Amino acid sequence: MRSDWPDRFLSKVTRSAGGCWTWTGSVKPNGYGQFRVGRRVRTAHRVAYELAHGEIPDGLVIDHLCRRRDCVRPDHLEAVTQRINVRRGISAAAHRARQTHCCRGHAFDAANTYIAPNGTRKCRRCRATAQDRARRRRQEVTCVPS
Repeated sequence: MRSDWPDRFLSKVTRSAGGCWTWTGSVKPNGYGQFRVGRRVRTAHRVAYELAHGEIPDGLVIDHLCRRRDCVRPDHLEAVTQRINVRRGISAAAHRARQTHCCRGHAFDAANTYIAPNGTRKCRRCRATAQDRARRRRQEVTCVPS
C-alpha cells in the first residue's frame, strides 16, 4: 500500500467559509465523498474520522454534526449509533422518532404507547377511540330494522 495516501486525501479537501472542509474528490450520487485507500474505495468522511480519531468502534456510524454529506472536517464528525444518527437527521423517520405526542396531542409515554408489529409507535388512546367507533358502526349495521 502506498504510504502517501494521507497527503492525497488532504489534497482533495477545501476549507469553506462555514467552517466545513468540503470534499472536492469523487462524490457518490448520494452526496458522500469517496476515496481509495489501497485497493479499497471508502467514504471520505469515515477516512477523515479514522485519520483524526483512530478506528471507528464496532456498531457505530459517523454522523455529520454540520448535516453536510461532503464535509470531512474531523470536528464535524462523531461516532454514534445508527439510531442516534437517524434521530438527528431531517427525514420523516427522524421526525417521527423525535415526536413526544401523537397527532391528537396524547403523550407518547410508557402507559399510552405500544409498539406495532412493524416497529412504529402507536397511541393507545387513539387506537381505543378508533376501535370503539368501528364497533359502534358494526353494531349500527347489524341492528338495522327490516
